[in-house]
Amino acid sequence: MGFRFQKRIRIFKGLTLNLSKSGTSWTVGGPGASVNVRSEKVTGTVGAPGTGLSYRQTLVDGSEGSGGRHAGGKAWRWVLWAALLAFLGYLVFGQA
Repeated sequence: MGFRFQKRIRIFKGLTLNLSKSGTSWTVGGPGASVNVRSEKVTGTVGAPGTGLSYRQTLVDGSEGSGGRHAGGKAWRWVLWAALLAFLGYLVFGQA
């Protein structure tokens, strides 16, 4: 049985830096929907908050075995939009 290390640092509402033994990743979004970006892999998650039910899908898989498969084709555009929306939400709602 191995040791695990995981730490989340909330940069601002809607943007989190995730640290672990295997590397770092960024999460953009909130409890209902989020996008996680880790090196060349992008994962989207949609869920019903408070129920424990969620659906996760790999949007971009940059691993060598998949040949850089782009599941959504425009996943990076969605990541940029999600980051922009999170930033705008922070400017509007996070300055209380």
